[in-house]
Amino acid sequence: MLSEIKRATEYIQSHGVDAPEIGVVLGTGLGNLFVESIKEPVTINYNSIPSFPISTVEFHKGKLIYGKIKKKKVLAMQGRFHYYEGYEMNQITLPIRVMKMLGIKTLLISNAAGNMNPKWKKGQLMLIDDHINLLPDNPLRGSNVDLFGPRFPDMSQPYSKELNKKLKSIAKRRT
Repeated sequence: MLSEIKRATEYIQSHGVDAPEIGVVLGTGLGNLFVESIKEPVTINYNSIPSFPISTVEFHKGKLIYGKIKKKKVLAMQGRFHYYEGYEMNQITLPIRVMKMLGIKTLLISNAAGNMNPKWKKGQLMLIDDHINLLPDNPLRGSNVDLFGPRFPDMSQPYSKELNKKLKSIAKRRT
């Protein structure tokens, strides 16, 4: 798997992707809006990247977009991969591990999510601060590669409190 990650990383770098700081996985709803804000975009189709899965979900375009937002170098995945599409966990996590190899320090993941509160309306923003893995497999299974972090990360706080605080502040200013 490490050789596949390195091959994909080298391919992406050969297209001018240089030291991105922030990785963004765009889920349903943010794909077009976010990508339009990226300046000097470099677009790479997933189907050209060695070992990258192909997104089969409608509205997931299957493109990697690199560029700048303000002064930050950003690498955005326009479309993601899911276990229910038939992919193995190592295939689903490959793009995230490639982002790590490219230099990503902060990863933002957006998605369409629901909840049990009937007062919430479709399209409302929500911040997920915890989760339960109900999948039959685990992306941490397999040989441990220290490069990608600890084998058993601390899941008592899976998301950055500092980053969540910033996101809440931005959301309050915009509503």
